Amino acid sequence: MTEAWTEDRLLGGRVALRQPRVGLRAGLDAVLLAAGIPARPDQAVLEAGCGSGAAFLCLAARVPGLRITAIERDPALATLARTNAAANGLAAEVLEGDVRDLALARRLPPCDQAFANPPFWATGTAPPAAQRGTMTHAAEAGAATLADWACFLAASLVRRGTLGLILPTARLEAGMAALAAAGCGGTLLLPFWPREGQAAKRVLLLARRGGRGPARITPGLVLHGPEGGFTPAAEAVLREAAPLPV
Repeated sequence: MTEAWTEDRLLGGRVALRQPRVGLRAGLDAVLLAAGIPARPDQAVLEAGCGSGAAFLCLAARVPGLRITAIERDPALATLARTNAAANGLAAEVLEGDVRDLALARRLPPCDQAFANPPFWATGTAPPAAQRGTMTHAAEAGAATLADWACFLAASLVRRGTLGLILPTARLEAGMAALAAAGCGGTLLLPFWPREGQAAKRVLLLARRGGRGPARITPGLVLHGPEGGFTPAAEAVLREAAPLPV
């Protein structure tokens, strides 16, 4: 009988991750998101929509001593995230909750860094797997918007704390507007280029609570070389837990 989950490794084996065999599975986005959060040792961090915990686990593997709070709407995934945290020796607090619940957001402890990999699309046809569709689409009536995600994350963020979102480039404009609506500015954009000379498909947005000033664009990260494998810079991030240049 096939198990309902798989046992995987991220960051060159540094992170052990049990995740559903079908449905929401961690990919590059979680690792890249974690690599871009400018956390320092012993800071408090908040992840919304943590799934099985891949992003906060990768961040904790790079930055020691973090105080981690994570929110997940799906009870089964929240339980899995707690299991994964324990398996990796982390005392993360994983709470069940919805990003539309601002009362919950205001009860959370103050955090220095807040981040999420929110659902991709506001409209469209979701993938056939119901759970994966929930995580990549926000088409159902009353679903959380990007503004909901940003406002939830910003509610407990300290002044000048960083809010990070990883999004498809098609959602860049909506993401920038959501950050501004949440009182976060001075946004830094880090594009992820599939290959040299190709248009970016993903972008990391980092803004500061109460930040001001124009948006800035970094050189970004080229993921694949001419032969299809990861570039040395991408390998350093994905296998060696190197931070992104933010």
